Amino acid sequence: MPLPQPIHDRIQTLLINSPLGSRLGLCLLEAEPDRVVLGLPFQPGNVTVGSMVHGGAIATLIDVSGMAAAVSNAPPESQHRAATASLVVNYLGPANGVEIRAEACVLKRGKSLVVSRITVRDVAGNIVADGTVTSKLG
Repeated sequence: MPLPQPIHDRIQTLLINSPLGSRLGLCLLEAEPDRVVLGLPFQPGNVTVGSMVHGGAIATLIDVSGMAAAVSNAPPESQHRAATASLVVNYLGPANGVEIRAEACVLKRGKSLVVSRITVRDVAGNIVADGTVTSKLG
C-alpha cells in the first residue's frame, strides 16, 4: 500500500532533499507504511579510497532510511519534530563502485520512539551493512 502523498512529500522534502541527502544523491525508491527503500548511487564524492563507498555515507543512508520508515506511518502531529536517538551500524561487506540500497522496516513503534531495522545491499543483492535506528518523534 503506497504512502499518502503528504507523507511521501514530507520524506522527500525533509530527508531526501535535505542538504546532506542531496549532496550524497539519496533517492526514495519505494515507500509504504513502516517500510521504505532508499538508494545511494555510486558517486566519486562518496568514496574513501579508489572506488570504495565511504562507511560514513553508508551510515548516513542507514540513518536516513530508519527515520524515513519511522515517519512513514507516524501521526501528523509527531512528524514535525524528529531526531535519531540511536544508530547502530554493522559493516558486512564492501560496496566497491556500486549503487547501494537500504530497506528499512519498523520493528517497534512506541508512543514517541520508533525502532527500525535496515539492510543495505548492493544492486547484485550482496549485503553491505545492516543497522538499527531508534527515532524520537514528536
